[in-house]
Amino acid sequence: MENQDFFPLFSTTTVLLYLAIAVLMIIAQWRIYEKAGQPGWAVLIPFYNFYVLLKIVGKPGWWLLWLFVPVANFIVPIWVTNLLSKSFGKDVGFTLGLLFLGFIFYPILGFGNAEYRGPAGAAKQEPKTIEV
Repeated sequence: MENQDFFPLFSTTTVLLYLAIAVLMIIAQWRIYEKAGQPGWAVLIPFYNFYVLLKIVGKPGWWLLWLFVPVANFIVPIWVTNLLSKSFGKDVGFTLGLLFLGFIFYPILGFGNAEYRGPAGAAKQEPKTIEV
């Protein structure tokens, strides 16, 4: 094979598109962390970012150790994503969006009008009643 065979796979346009999506995701997650009252720069530091995310969703920091346990390292991030969704008042459908179309749903969460309601939605806030 010649070098020309791989060029379409790694063209300049593809690399720039990938970098643009990566930067968008970093900025969106930065905003999500800030909405939750945590430092946005934590997104940039591996493992610490997950530790801060655990604080946002109301789980203890030792849950970070689950990332080193086979099978659990697949399940726990999905669970934490669901808790993140609930922490911003979203439902399971939004969680599926975060998991499968993250490049669309993380910016919606970060730049949209979703408000942080506390760890995992602060146990579903009480509905507002109208007093007469």
